[in-house]
Amino acid sequence: MQERSVLSIYLIFKNDSMKIVTLIALFFITASVSGQVKRVYLEELVKNDKMKVFNRELTARNSGGRSCVHLSAAKGDGVAWIEGLDFSNGIIEIDLKGKDVSQESFLGVAFHVQSRKVLDAVYFRPFNFQAKDAVKKSHAVQYVSHPDFPWEVLRNKYPGKYEQAVNPAPGPDDWFHVKIVVEYPQITVYVNRNTEPSLTVTQLNQRTSGKLGLWVGNGSDGDFTSLQIQQK
Repeated sequence: MQERSVLSIYLIFKNDSMKIVTLIALFFITASVSGQVKRVYLEELVKNDKMKVFNRELTARNSGGRSCVHLSAAKGDGVAWIEGLDFSNGIIEIDLKGKDVSQESFLGVAFHVQSRKVLDAVYFRPFNFQAKDAVKKSHAVQYVSHPDFPWEVLRNKYPGKYEQAVNPAPGPDDWFHVKIVVEYPQITVYVNRNTEPSLTVTQLNQRTSGKLGLWVGNGSDGDFTSLQIQQK
C-alpha cells in the first residue's frame, strides 16, 4: 500500500539575592496567549528532545538553503508531535519540502492527535503537483481521518471530495507554504498564500482537540520549517 510555550529560567540564589544564570527557551514558542500567533522553532525542539516521534527519525538539518527538521523515510506512516502543546481550533501555518519521486513523497500536518494511529491529517503529494495526467494532478492535497477514513476509503467512497489539485502548482522539489484553518467541523487548506483554498472539507469524526505534529506517509521522508500556530 502506498502511501513549553515555556521559557525555562535557571536561577541560583546567593547572598540573599537572585541572579539569573542562563535563560533557555526549551520550547521556543514566542507567545502563549490564546488568539496570538505562536512561532514554533522545530529545530530547537528536536535538539532539546521535546517531540514525540513514532516510526521515524527526526533530525535538524539544512535543506534548500533553509534550516529545518527532517523526518526520515520508512515503511508505514510516521508522526512526530510536539509535547506539551494541545490544539483545538485555529490556524496552522508551515513550510514543507518533499520531492518529485512518485509514491515516495507524502508529507503534511497531523492535528487532533490522540495516538500514532488516531489522528486527522492534511498532507500533500508533491510528485502530483505538476502531473500531466489530470487525475494524478487532482490527487495533490489530501485530508484523512485515521483510523476509519484513510485515503483508500475516501477515494473509493467519495472520489474527488477529500483530495484536490493545488493551483497554481508549486514545484515538486521546492519549499511551499501551507495554511490550514481548523474551525470544527470545517477544515480549509491554502497553499503558497493563495486567497482561494485548495481544499475545503468537513471533519469526519467528533474529535475537537489533541496533539499537533508533523506527518509523513508510507515510504516517505520530508522537511518542515517555519511552523506558526494561532489558537482560537
